[in-house]
Amino acid sequence: MPTPYLQVDHLTKSFGEHVLFEDISFGVAQGQRIGLIAKNGTGKSTLLDILAGVEGYDSGSIVYRNGLRIGYLRQTPTFPLGKTIADLCPSHELEALLHVLGITDTSLLTDQLSGGQQKRVALAQVLVDKPDFLILDEPTNHLDLSTIEWLEGELSHSSSTLLMVTHDRYFLDRICSVIMELDDNTVYTYSGNYSYYLEKRQERIDARNAEIARANNLYRYELDWMRRMPCARGHKARYRQEAFYELEKKAHQSIRDEHIDLRTQAGYIGNKIIELNDVSFSYNQEEKLLLSHFTYTFSRYEKLGIVGDNGTGKTTFLRLLMGELIPTSGTIDVGTTVRFGYYSQQGLIPVGQQKVIDVIRNIADHIPMSDGSTLSASQLLQNFLFSPKKQYDYVYKLSGGERRRLYLCTVLMRNPNFLILDEPTNDLDILTLQILEEYLRSWKGCLIVVSHDRYFMDKMVDHLLVFDGTGIVSDFPGNYSQYREEKRPTPKADSQPLPKGKGAASGNNQVTPPSGGDGEGLKGAAPRRMTFKERREFEQLDIDIAALEAEKKQLEEALCSGTLTVEALTAASKRLPLLNAELDEKTMRWLELSELA
Repeated sequence: MPTPYLQVDHLTKSFGEHVLFEDISFGVAQGQRIGLIAKNGTGKSTLLDILAGVEGYDSGSIVYRNGLRIGYLRQTPTFPLGKTIADLCPSHELEALLHVLGITDTSLLTDQLSGGQQKRVALAQVLVDKPDFLILDEPTNHLDLSTIEWLEGELSHSSSTLLMVTHDRYFLDRICSVIMELDDNTVYTYSGNYSYYLEKRQERIDARNAEIARANNLYRYELDWMRRMPCARGHKARYRQEAFYELEKKAHQSIRDEHIDLRTQAGYIGNKIIELNDVSFSYNQEEKLLLSHFTYTFSRYEKLGIVGDNGTGKTTFLRLLMGELIPTSGTIDVGTTVRFGYYSQQGLIPVGQQKVIDVIRNIADHIPMSDGSTLSASQLLQNFLFSPKKQYDYVYKLSGGERRRLYLCTVLMRNPNFLILDEPTNDLDILTLQILEEYLRSWKGCLIVVSHDRYFMDKMVDHLLVFDGTGIVSDFPGNYSQYREEKRPTPKADSQPLPKGKGAASGNNQVTPPSGGDGEGLKGAAPRRMTFKERREFEQLDIDIAALEAEKKQLEEALCSGTLTVEALTAASKRLPLLNAELDEKTMRWLELSELA
């Protein structure tokens, strides 16, 4: 029997009239690795603060095992001002861990640290003591991809019990064996990883919706009977009257519809997008080049990921594209139809006592949608899950995730056709990320993603620009997982230049987009490899085709048996041609993908 580490009973927390959670109970046992999932604004970070003793609570009890050593990483770490990193390093072991995490200058003042540096210092402080119980709030935020992979390895081999909040779904899948969801003031526990949780959660929601639908049907029948027979109502058994009012309560619950309406679409974008010709950039002559003789031509509907360690020039490159910086040498030619939408790391900065609806009205009172309709500012906010009451809250009262969702609304409502997402997954809940991914897959515009979220990157991009920190940028024809699998070395400055593509000029750092859209691919390049999404599709097709063939065999045997009823015979006769058509379609797609394997 696992040793209990933590028991929470009937915990309630509210801020004024706003109840975050009420009467929730759960436990954590030794050795468990729990991922906590909840929608933005439901109190994930507040719950962790309460468990760590940073925040108070209204009622309930929290009991830890005696002598338990607890380590807590807050979502936004804070440090005393005027101190150096060295002041926060009481041991040589901590200083060594900071070096592993990329913090080599311990003379830096805490006031001068970036978000990523603050996270690294706080993470080192938590990990160095090897606590029995680790509580981590968004541990991957502001970390680069290599550091996230290092942390993933450390936690995988750690003996610490773990409770964490993260939006990184690969991290959840690979680290956590239990998923705990806070939803509707109830804690649901799933003994499995994130993929298992998704499946079981949907089953729970479908069952709840079906129960509400059945209650509605029965309620209409019961209500009609009560209205038609008022005399009988007085003689009705008490238990049936009570059952009617219980049924009424259930029937008035709303069907679960977790849907953000993203009907905004990309505006028209012409054939000429952006052409970079022999572009170099450094902030001054004494500093190294962040971009060196870079040539590239964007194609229509291109979906591009950018990877590289912190400080290698990724954000600088984005600023060059948008005209915020001027190249040291070379030219950047932006097409006349290009309209940028920039979702930055900085996010939304509220102005004074600004309310949620004011943020939208300051841009436009009415917003044209992709289907030709027009929405008011209030209607648009409702589409982004801001209730009429929430729209009149002050922006500073929103949770980090709610503020990011509002920021996403302000970016998309301008109908850009060239969308740049710089760390879009920070603070967004998984539900919002799933909806954003679905929207972007069919979005007709150019997309650039800079993200430490490997799952998001794999689903969104077709190829990568890899920044190595020396100014050299290489093009990788695949997603992030494929890039890591290949472990392709970054080409040196004196390496053979890539072949010219459409609109590309010569240079020692020349890259042309892969084939697709209206742009040409690399001439003479190696055959295209299967993308991550195609590989997953290929694997699923194997399973689907086997299942369809088994069903077809069973159906044909049943049709020949002579034992079917008329109804079953009719149903089988209708199903067989549909089955054959589906089998043909999937087999054809399997053959297409097999050529890339």
